[in-house]
Amino acid sequence: MTDPIAEVVSLLKPSPSISKLVTGGGQWLVERTELGSPFYCAVVEGHCRMTITGREPMLLTSGDFVLVPEIFSFTMSSLTPPPRGALAQRLETSPGVFRLGDPEAPAEIKAMVGHCAFGSHDKALLVSLLPEVIHIRGEERLMMLVGMINDETRADRTAREMVLHRLLEVLLIEALRCTASSSAPPGLLRGMADPLLAPTLRRIHADPGRSMTVETLARDAAMSRSTFFDRFRREVGVAPMEYATGWRMALAKEFLRKDVATAEIAQRVGYGSASAFSVAFSRHVGMPPGAYSRTHTTG
Repeated sequence: MTDPIAEVVSLLKPSPSISKLVTGGGQWLVERTELGSPFYCAVVEGHCRMTITGREPMLLTSGDFVLVPEIFSFTMSSLTPPPRGALAQRLETSPGVFRLGDPEAPAEIKAMVGHCAFGSHDKALLVSLLPEVIHIRGEERLMMLVGMINDETRADRTAREMVLHRLLEVLLIEALRCTASSSAPPGLLRGMADPLLAPTLRRIHADPGRSMTVETLARDAAMSRSTFFDRFRREVGVAPMEYATGWRMALAKEFLRKDVATAEIAQRVGYGSASAFSVAFSRHVGMPPGAYSRTHTTG
């Protein structure tokens, strides 16, 4: 059956941007603002502090992995940061290798950090299904994947860009796998960890063209309408039909970018006619399917 997490990662279209090996010693601080891009960090040795705007600081130690699907403002620093206003010390010792803080001080942190981009035109919806921050400790596979991305970024091998795209997809899926549990924040991962809701989510993704109502979804899940509705909204973070419609429209946008006929799209995403689909699409997206297709067709 269709895997919703794999579908979301595939539709996000992750692509490589920056990958760096960073060491730091003494007092140091790096601040980034208004990025709005995915960020990840794997701590190879030592420790540091990471503070994302609006959240409590995180202590990162050896073996920790952090992924933020959409980060805007954050700082990373030594455990005792330099005085405010101090001149930042940052030296690129070789391509993609940076030294932070006092170059003469013993290194207290060694980390691989990277930024990537999501190429999807519907990334706001897709990112909203994921946790705001993923923090995982002691997963060797994640450290290996970040190391492979770091190595591939610096090499000039055949099909380098394709390999980086695939490695990023695997990194995202592996991070999401490690986070999929009932303790995850409301969203797709927590819904997939619920044994009563996971089959429903798989059905929505596997057959978006079938007729769906809260009643039919509840019946398939062997729950009463009210119990199913409350459980779905609590675990996934949105109402069942809001989720189903959002997913259908994400798929419809992808089909329109590939210049699939409107009538065929309507059938594939669960609308009885092209006109019914056009009305729903216009209401959801803010423009008719034809206009969207002309603006975004990839050929």
